[in-house]
Amino acid sequence: MNEQEFIAALQKGDDQAFKTLVHTWQDMVFNTVLSIVQDTGEAADIAQEVFIQVYRSVQAFRGDSKLSTWLYRIAVTRAIDAERKRKTRKRLAAVRSWVGLDEKQDNPPYFHHPGVQLDNKEKAAVLFRAMKRLPDMQRAAFVLIKTEGLSYEETAAVLQTSLKAVEALVHRAKDNLRKQLANYYRNT
Repeated sequence: MNEQEFIAALQKGDDQAFKTLVHTWQDMVFNTVLSIVQDTGEAADIAQEVFIQVYRSVQAFRGDSKLSTWLYRIAVTRAIDAERKRKTRKRLAAVRSWVGLDEKQDNPPYFHHPGVQLDNKEKAAVLFRAMKRLPDMQRAAFVLIKTEGLSYEETAAVLQTSLKAVEALVHRAKDNLRKQLANYYRNT
């Protein structure tokens, strides 16, 4: 079955086609989201939300892009939205603690991406902490290209921006990471 036939089956509500979609793309969706939110439990929840959104909105999929591009777009958007909500909650918690309402601040756990080899865990953890401080679009472009292995053209399609914009985002992400990691590499 080619992609157009597969999409048609999804749009007709074929349960087997949806199961195939989930089975085929669940690791990609989870890993993309995980690289952005850096929390395994939250990434699993968001990945599930991605597939729920796909199930509910596949009728609207026009096929202007590849199915994988559409899935990446939904995954990245959901992950970035979750990050924005987390940052808002964190700021509100800080304000509440300043005014004496003593809401406990949550410090994120030390993050280890499951795809990183054991001997690189410390370096990867430092890199992922630095990536967490990148602006959303820089982080998304960097993750899609460097973690997920997408081309610049595919990343532009996922982020719905131009090739030049993606090149600029990745360049700025690399510059920002270099600045953030300079002390770490000077001291190691």
